[in-house]
Amino acid sequence: MQPGNLLRTMMGAGAAVSLALWLPVCHAQDAADFYRGKTIELEIGLSVGGAYDAYARLLAHTMGSYIPGNPAIVPKNIEGAGSMRLANLLYNTAAKDGTVFGTINRGTIFEPLLGNKGAQFDPTKFNWIGSASNEISVCVAWHTSGIATIADARKHELVVGATGPSADTYQFPKIANALIGTKFKIVTGYPGGTDVDLAMERGEVAGRCGWSWTSITGLHQPWLVHHQINILYQMGLSKHRDLPDVPLIIDLAHSDEDRAILKLIFARQVVAWPFLAPPGTPVERVEVLRKAFLATMQDRDFRAASQKAGLDIAPVSGEEVQKLLEQVNATPADIVHRAAELLQ
Repeated sequence: MQPGNLLRTMMGAGAAVSLALWLPVCHAQDAADFYRGKTIELEIGLSVGGAYDAYARLLAHTMGSYIPGNPAIVPKNIEGAGSMRLANLLYNTAAKDGTVFGTINRGTIFEPLLGNKGAQFDPTKFNWIGSASNEISVCVAWHTSGIATIADARKHELVVGATGPSADTYQFPKIANALIGTKFKIVTGYPGGTDVDLAMERGEVAGRCGWSWTSITGLHQPWLVHHQINILYQMGLSKHRDLPDVPLIIDLAHSDEDRAILKLIFARQVVAWPFLAPPGTPVERVEVLRKAFLATMQDRDFRAASQKAGLDIAPVSGEEVQKLLEQVNATPADIVHRAAELLQ
């Protein structure tokens, strides 16, 4: 190589290295300039007092310190139709500049795939920030209901409370009735899970099906200690370490096709406490939010507060959530069609 060419090559390589070192600094500076003095709205698709609300408010308290410019993050509850209202708002009308993100019921994410016409969004086009943890849900009966086991629930009617048709509290007992022979009567219209819990205490309903184990241990530990609820079975892709002797719904299925449907329905448990930003949010700001989210998940004070509240922290990255949703949305059409029919 000629000396002049070698010099130009070395200069080019040096410039490339300098550019690579400069770009992250530039992006951080751009983010700081944008977010400084601003307020980010964290919209919560369920009522105050439940586990979704608790995760979001803990996140809002800490996450701003990991965003360049240190914006304030203000939580805001926007209830309706088991989070469907908020999902549609985030997708269609929310600001797309990185100043708005939210958390929605995990089941709502799968509604477009299952043919719900009210779901005016494509879940694969959201910008997924991450999930605070994966999860196992359970089906419980109030201690005065006379239902103590899955065998009892197959023989006798149990009235369970639910929020809306896209929520776990509706879909999980519905699919159980169809595939494992339970006799749940589902009463909808409660604004959030906390309202279902109060309804159980008041005797309006006798159970709740599609209830995160984390939520119970964090918010209702006395109910466990005093045996006020009977755990009938658990729902997820595998058993929770705390519940080795509680039946797993997939193991109660009667055929491979039924098991495939249950796996489709309960894939949402991996995306247990999801956070998402509107489509069209600038890529560099999505990256900032994702990094801040994961940093918050490792923050010592955040983890201590979560542990005190009884909330598990086992974060799933935004990229992992995105990949899972793309895989789920590629489920064979016949399995999706039957699952959708059973949820009608």
